[in-house]
Amino acid sequence: MSTISVLVATQAASMARYRENLAKEPTLNVTYATSLESAHETLRDSSKHFDVFVADNALGDTFELIRAVRLEKPRLLILTVDEEADFSMPGRADDVSLTPFKDDELIRKIKRLAEERRLETVRADALPPIRNLAKALAKATKGLGKQQAAVSAIMDLGYDHVAFYALEPGKNTLTLTAQMGDNVVMNAMPQRAEPNSLVAMVAQSGKSQIAVRGTAQSHFLLEKGRFGSAVAVSVGQSMRFGVVIAFREPPNSISQEHVIMLELVCAQLASSLAKDQRE
Repeated sequence: MSTISVLVATQAASMARYRENLAKEPTLNVTYATSLESAHETLRDSSKHFDVFVADNALGDTFELIRAVRLEKPRLLILTVDEEADFSMPGRADDVSLTPFKDDELIRKIKRLAEERRLETVRADALPPIRNLAKALAKATKGLGKQQAAVSAIMDLGYDHVAFYALEPGKNTLTLTAQMGDNVVMNAMPQRAEPNSLVAMVAQSGKSQIAVRGTAQSHFLLEKGRFGSAVAVSVGQSMRFGVVIAFREPPNSISQEHVIMLELVCAQLASSLAKDQRE
């Protein structure tokens, strides 16, 4: 399983127990908050992403915070810890842990929730946009035709400009091969991605990246104010074919839910391109 980003909200006095227990699981990347207010502020930070939020009821009444977070981040997995109760219902949370440090219960629950979400995401290939893309890819010509079909499908998801940079086999060169959007922007897009650019970094790491103006890995179209948000997604993992970069005009308008949908689109494209190579 890939890394699971976790935010734990607990009392400062309890943090050592959490650190000691959760450090046993190498797939967990854990951040801590020692108040409900600081936890909420951390979750609202658009530059940070969390898969699971663990709220310790010892901090106080977590109900209102969880209620607010549910509205703001509907796909965030929430797990409450209630060591004072003999029996507890999760309520608006996804699960509850009564004995978090006994037999690594908290670790097991975090991993189970994350795995269920991963499987849920995989099953999302039944969504109409993904089904429609699969049909378009089947009809498209090999290579450039399929790349353009995927770019078109992403535009239909509400983006203002989309581009695909193909990774040349055996090289680190990323070449612009398909795009849609405003003609002025299309003419301005670099034909090759610079080595330290957002596109190149995602091609190297394989990890999707959201960018806004001022982030470490930004884009000149963001810095010039032409767009407010961008996201770059790798096409393929073990076998990488390139990177899709998509822009929206409003700042901070790309969420993790948008990234998941784009990853599904890019997975479909990668599968289709890989099939072409086998034929």
